[in-house]
Amino acid sequence: MAQTTTLLAIAEADELGERRAARLRRRRASRMGDRKGIVWRTILAVIVCAIVMFPLYWMIVVAFSPRDEVFDTELRFWPSTWTTANFVKLFEQYPMVTWFGNSVVIGIFVTVLTVIVNLLAGYAFARLRFRGRNAIFLLALATMMIPVQAIMVAQFKLVAGLGIYGTYWGVILPGAAAAFGIFLARQFFIGIPDELIEAARIDGAGHVRIFLQVVLPLCKPLIAVLTLLTLMGSWNDFAWPLIALKQNDLFTLPIGLLYLKGQTAPDYSAIMAMALVSVIPMVLLFLFFQRYFVQGFARSGIR
Repeated sequence: MAQTTTLLAIAEADELGERRAARLRRRRASRMGDRKGIVWRTILAVIVCAIVMFPLYWMIVVAFSPRDEVFDTELRFWPSTWTTANFVKLFEQYPMVTWFGNSVVIGIFVTVLTVIVNLLAGYAFARLRFRGRNAIFLLALATMMIPVQAIMVAQFKLVAGLGIYGTYWGVILPGAAAAFGIFLARQFFIGIPDELIEAARIDGAGHVRIFLQVVLPLCKPLIAVLTLLTLMGSWNDFAWPLIALKQNDLFTLPIGLLYLKGQTAPDYSAIMAMALVSVIPMVLLFLFFQRYFVQGFARSGIR
């Protein structure tokens, strides 16, 4: 009897040991699989990053290359001589400072107005109760399906009728609201806990006080996303400023880039230098707002 018990104990111990060994093998296989997955994801990320960054790299190479090398039949991935002559020529022969200042002024005003309108409209659609709220919201979203070119004639007539054609305001006011920004703000405000709003109402706060003191301090990621998207859109906008602005001293950088390209003998090195000057502020802005940008999209429920 004792011998049988001993054999059973040995068998149970062997079975337990086999189970532990099997678990260890599975864990090792899982770790190896995770390591291989990390390696492959890293390789894929590096390849995608190289593809995305190559146009920017090529822009830098051409901008700092001598003009003669642009028309050289030999393909160069590195300038034979680094030079800043293209930038010097750009700022000496063209009103680059004025064009850059115009882009900054228009971008700041458009961004401030758009962010304010989007935040107020998003809060109204998310937290206020009024008749036709959903219908108005869907109507606002439907405007995203209308091409910008389809409303330019009506927009031009409106701007001309207001007497702001050919001025900064002719570019700023038509871009003072964005349906996508309203949608993004609404989704963000829906994610704010109802307990915070109810607690403020119990304390006697109205909608204005709730928005300014309770909701707005939580909106840093949202404000960062709206600011970045709006400023990038305004900074790179070309078609409408080209129509609404008629004086050279009011041109923005994209229009100035077209003006530079339209010369009799276009200097592609100078064109790339101007494109680089136009791109760098947006790259720096994205790097600065990157953390808030990701948080804003994550908390708004958009994947």
